[in-house]
Amino acid sequence: MFGGGGGGMNPRKMQQMMEQMGINMDDIDAEEVIIRTADEELVFSDAEVQLMEAQGQKTYQVVGDPESRELGSGESAESAAIESGESGSDASETDDSDDGNVVDADDVELVAMRTGVDEETAREALEENDGDLADAVDQLE
Repeated sequence: MFGGGGGGMNPRKMQQMMEQMGINMDDIDAEEVIIRTADEELVFSDAEVQLMEAQGQKTYQVVGDPESRELGSGESAESAAIESGESGSDASETDDSDDGNVVDADDVELVAMRTGVDEETAREALEENDGDLADAVDQLE
């Protein structure tokens, strides 16, 4: 699609072609990237991050060597914030749920910004929808 030789195209020409197709790419100066799964966190301390935006969709590409941390060891970001005396909604994000659902603080913020509701309402919607962002946004819109 972009020339036959594989890697032989001028990067500037490639950028122009991508812009013509409505694809924008930007480097993000990220200090840390954390991917949280059901049983571990993958922490990228020195990652290269690129944002590609095409047709209204944002795609993040993370390149680096992550450190793996097991969850459930008691040293989550929330417990560290409580121990260090920090206050605010971030320190107690996961303690509000009665049925064991864990709602991520970033998800709460994203739903609140997208729908224009306060964070408490966004958190309740996420909890009611088992943490599903799309369903929570649909419920609030």
